[in-house]
Amino acid sequence: MIDILKQSQALLEGHFLLTSGKHSNRYVQCAKVLRYPDKAEAILKPVAEKLKEMDVDLLVGPAMGGIIVAYELGRQLGKEAIFTERVDGKMELRRGFEIKPGQKIVICEDVVTTAKSSLEVKALLESMGGEVIALASIIDRTTGNVDIDIISSIKLEIETFDPNDCPMCKQGIEYIKPGSRNIK
Repeated sequence: MIDILKQSQALLEGHFLLTSGKHSNRYVQCAKVLRYPDKAEAILKPVAEKLKEMDVDLLVGPAMGGIIVAYELGRQLGKEAIFTERVDGKMELRRGFEIKPGQKIVICEDVVTTAKSSLEVKALLESMGGEVIALASIIDRTTGNVDIDIISSIKLEIETFDPNDCPMCKQGIEYIKPGSRNIK
């Protein structure tokens, strides 16, 4: 799996401002691997195999990073895949998508670090009567601090720094903000 990320130039080195507000010297840009359908299929195959063992009705990908992941997992499983999107800073289900009461749902992401977006989507889906049974991702960067089952292709530990203690900031190295979510 790491080879697929490297071949796709998805593992980046530098100085990055993460969605969490923390800084890091490494970043995984999953969009670079997901742009190739054969690589998307290969990198998500282990996740799909695990999900086949579960009773899954629906896959939901939070925009942006989860849309292609949900679609590809849905394709491999033969299941419906939809997405949520932010409207005025809040996740919503739009475009005529709906949740049926009791549907067993897997939230799909590219990378999970804090699971903040995923937990926001979980609350939304459960408020509509869905039952979120797992979180699926290409990369799991959590540190055991998430109260939901995570099924991923790769578990990665990437060092992060508080902005005040960031060694790259202290060296005067400018950061890049590669993610799609605005930081407040």
